[in-house]
Amino acid sequence: MTQRKRPSSTPHSQSGRRSGSTLSPEEEDDLSFTLPSSSQVQKGLEKLTPLQVDQKAAEVVQYFLVKDQKKIPIRRADLVKHVLKEYRNIFPEIMKRVARTFDQVFGLKLVEIDSKNHVYILINKLEGAEGAPPVSPSNPKLGLLFVILSIIFMKGGVVRENMIWNFLKKLRVDPGKKHEEFGDVKRVVTDEFVRQRYLEYMRVPHTDPVEHEFRWGQRAAVEVSQAKILEFMGQLHDREPKSWTQQYREAHSTPSSQANTSSQR
Repeated sequence: MTQRKRPSSTPHSQSGRRSGSTLSPEEEDDLSFTLPSSSQVQKGLEKLTPLQVDQKAAEVVQYFLVKDQKKIPIRRADLVKHVLKEYRNIFPEIMKRVARTFDQVFGLKLVEIDSKNHVYILINKLEGAEGAPPVSPSNPKLGLLFVILSIIFMKGGVVRENMIWNFLKKLRVDPGKKHEEFGDVKRVVTDEFVRQRYLEYMRVPHTDPVEHEFRWGQRAAVEVSQAKILEFMGQLHDREPKSWTQQYREAHSTPSSQANTSSQR
């Protein structure tokens, strides 16, 4: 999705690292980890039996499946620390087998959504192939997310926080009150959806009182089809998607509009 140029600002929660802060132990672990060369991987494999390698790959698959229940992206540093500590020298081979298992057995695709910080997620390959987002209004919490992503897309890729809250109030979802379906709405939107990388929640520089704005997160860019967002808005407003000329052009002309191609980011 085409986005406006981002100002130099401090991301909220997990959307980025605070300027001038020290590295966390996990970030230090990741920086200290260098991918082994092909020859190093081969030497590492020679010291293990095929069964040992397969068992370790199976452990990684289970680790991903457990973590994916809450849609929390998985960092390479955590993966190495908790599952592959003694198998670091064959990391590429393990991940190759893990990706193949997800593809052939589960119909899932393992995607690295952040090549700088090495963050992985699982996406539904079958849904992605049809361009249908796994996020849909049929699930209450994901329906809330879908509405927010729709607003951001229709408004050009970045929306001030107060616009989101005002729109949700019209839907009788008040961020200042506990909701029967979502609980603490503000926490779900600014913390849970941010940690899941569906949203970015950024502080707007030079604002007093402090203001924030929302953008699509890395997971949304991979999983959610802009074309489907536009279809949803058309149904909601009883309009043809083509009537939103700019959004229609963007949804049908950019690689990021399709879930299956934006995974190459």
